[in-house]
Amino acid sequence: MIAVLATLPIAGAVHAQDTRKVVEPSPPPVCVVLSTSAPNAASSDDTARIQFAIDACPAGRAVRLSGSFISGPLKLRSGVSLLVGDGAVLQASTNPKLYDRGANTCGTIDKLGRGCKPFITIDNAKSSGIYGNGAIEGQGGRIIDGGTESWWQLARRAQKEDARQNVPRLIEITNAQDITLHKITLRNSPNFHVTLNKVDGFTAWGVRIDTPATARNTDGIDPISSRNVTIAYSHIRTGDDNVAIKAGNNGATENISILHNRFYSGHGMSIGSETNGGLRRILVEDLSMDGTTSGLRIKSDASRGGVVDQVSYRNVCLLNVKTPIDISTRYENRTEGTQIPVYTNIDFDDIHAVTPGRVLVQGYDEQRPAEIKLRNVSIAGKGDRKIEFAKLSGDAISANDTSTCANRFAPFPDAASSMRPQLPLEQAKQYSYSEVLKYVGTAGKESIDPWDPLSDPLAKGATFTPDYIINKAASADGIRIFNTVQEAVSRAVLDSAAHPAKRLYMLLKPGVYQELVYVPASAAPITLYGEGKDAAATRIIAKLDASNTGTAYDAQYGPQFAKAAPAVQAMYTTIKDRAQIGTFGTQTVWVQNNGFQARNLTFENGYNKDTGNARAEELPNINNVHHQALALSVDSADKAQFENIRLIGFQDTLYLKSPQVGSTVRSFFNKSYIEGDVDFIFGDSTAYFYQSEIRTLGDRGVSYVAAPDTHVKTKYGFVFDNVRFTHEGAKTGNFYLLRQWFHSSRCTPYAPLAVEGYSCAYGPTNGYKAPTGTVARTSLEAVGKMVVLNSRIGSHINKQQPWADWNKKGTISYRPVQFNSDDHWNNLIKAGIDPVKDLGYTQAPSPADVFLGEFNNSDE
Repeated sequence: MIAVLATLPIAGAVHAQDTRKVVEPSPPPVCVVLSTSAPNAASSDDTARIQFAIDACPAGRAVRLSGSFISGPLKLRSGVSLLVGDGAVLQASTNPKLYDRGANTCGTIDKLGRGCKPFITIDNAKSSGIYGNGAIEGQGGRIIDGGTESWWQLARRAQKEDARQNVPRLIEITNAQDITLHKITLRNSPNFHVTLNKVDGFTAWGVRIDTPATARNTDGIDPISSRNVTIAYSHIRTGDDNVAIKAGNNGATENISILHNRFYSGHGMSIGSETNGGLRRILVEDLSMDGTTSGLRIKSDASRGGVVDQVSYRNVCLLNVKTPIDISTRYENRTEGTQIPVYTNIDFDDIHAVTPGRVLVQGYDEQRPAEIKLRNVSIAGKGDRKIEFAKLSGDAISANDTSTCANRFAPFPDAASSMRPQLPLEQAKQYSYSEVLKYVGTAGKESIDPWDPLSDPLAKGATFTPDYIINKAASADGIRIFNTVQEAVSRAVLDSAAHPAKRLYMLLKPGVYQELVYVPASAAPITLYGEGKDAAATRIIAKLDASNTGTAYDAQYGPQFAKAAPAVQAMYTTIKDRAQIGTFGTQTVWVQNNGFQARNLTFENGYNKDTGNARAEELPNINNVHHQALALSVDSADKAQFENIRLIGFQDTLYLKSPQVGSTVRSFFNKSYIEGDVDFIFGDSTAYFYQSEIRTLGDRGVSYVAAPDTHVKTKYGFVFDNVRFTHEGAKTGNFYLLRQWFHSSRCTPYAPLAVEGYSCAYGPTNGYKAPTGTVARTSLEAVGKMVVLNSRIGSHINKQQPWADWNKKGTISYRPVQFNSDDHWNNLIKAGIDPVKDLGYTQAPSPADVFLGEFNNSDE
């Protein structure tokens, strides 16, 4: 339905709004569709073909993008629009040379800061726009080509050095008429998202702007020296002003309507700081602000001040806003000049801050006071009030009436639309290995136990005096010299009784050891290390997959465990009597030993290695058991440390398991190599991968590096830092960094199935008997957490959407990807599960807990 924006003036106020009759825009017809063959098939530079399509498109039509694109600067012609279709992403290139204005300064810091062209320019155009439910991705948090910093890091460094950053804006509109942005998502801009200068007629309707709060100078929408502007039904969270209305040397700004919007992190609904061109007839109505630093803000000073007149604020609700009313004529205290700010006819009507906050109303002097009228204004608590050189009329500011703002605050919609969320610098610091590895124990109540594995002699390459030597060719004595690793481990278990805290060292001579190795919890801390020229020189290998029967397993490996230590035999016994051994009976090396260490070794599950990568989806199933095959399982072992380790397998190479649901232990992998083809790093414990290579094998139809099922309250899941994500084989499938393991679920409450009468409700257990089922708390809370930092992500990984859903929508095991706790909370509600009544939560975490994120990564 077409909506008409109607604005009625309150008593005593002037008519302040866009003079146009603004209705919801409709996309123009399409002249051409540009497609990519697969979601991760974007070339390194699509600039030429997109620009060619724009230049060839007749006026009154749009170029439609379908798929994923990477582009340098683009320019829209008069009458020609860009339509970014559902699921499509237009990425701004991180190559600063493409944006350079000719002085070779883009991507640098200097005193001018004008060295970059914007990503999209609309100049001297009429009736153009950008439409669609897709996204324009600025990549502000990614390392620029040829550099060591992201655009945002450049901006922060410029701030520290009292200089200016040369970085591109996302969309710049100049000398234009009747320009439209409709339903487009703009995210992670290097600088301002949208600026208007000398524009007559601009509509932003249903726009979403999403950039971290710490990304400097990333204003949402800035109308400057423009007229007849409407910003409506939009959601904006960013690192600077959500909206900043300005008027500089290019003339006045007038007839502005800011209607029915929702603001989140940012600096608020601002007017200024440049007001010297004069601003008048501005209406802000039906605005909710949650978490902005300032609320309703007018800012200027004597170096850039002018008249701000006829501003009406109506029906505004504010939550967690530090300064709900922020009116200042001394924005920069030290500035001098003759352009004095003058604020007149400023009306506040029905304004309510439901949390305490500061009020600042500061006119310039007695001759030029700020003229403010208040009607039905309330602010909770007894916050600071600073009012000077002000002429106030109407009602006094009262205590808060919370009922007025009931149901006005909701999480930012569809946070998952930002498929590559970038962590701000301060948040990224919380993912250093020393910080992540401090926490162990009960989820949400972890103990702090600092652990620095890089300071351990193992990481420093120390030479050890071995307590045991394993050598296939040696004459074994069963005390210090052994032919198999498992025999040495069994001896270590027995010897541990006398000195349970004394670390025991096992030297493994080069060679291939075809055996299973089980290391029980009862052993003293064990260090297993090889002395070969590299990790490949010393291999422990077995061949088990999940479809093996317990009988076959016992026949093959029973003799190995016949004389093992009782604690080792106990591990073996848990597998041998199973009808099928399943995934968690396949591990070549099984570690339950706290403090276990390994260095310069290869752990390998050789299942299917002799025939190459047979696709799991093409292999026969035995009673619905696939052919998962683990190389290493770290099972309930804390402070497990691996240096220069190779883990070789296909599906499910490495399993990292906590002692019980809702707790965690810690593992650390340094200078190591892990390969596999699907879900090959998975589990619910905390694990840190550092200075390593993670290699995806083969040409599967769909492949995922990791499948964590981290508990929702566990502080950290998997962290990859200074890691290379590489690939071997054809790249004909869809490759992802992760899918979050929907552990033990039997049905999905997140989307209906094409089954008559289907339902999946919250219940005490997981079960499904068509057409109804239940999903248990343990599955709902196995959310999966993973962060990738300072890493190089191979070209095989889906660039636009590296984080995938758990299976496809429409399947019984589906769950959508969840980037943070807001997604988790909202998805539960949408599924009919009440987080408070059903799960006993008090409220959604604020700020939201990170589940998935990136920082400072580069793509091949």
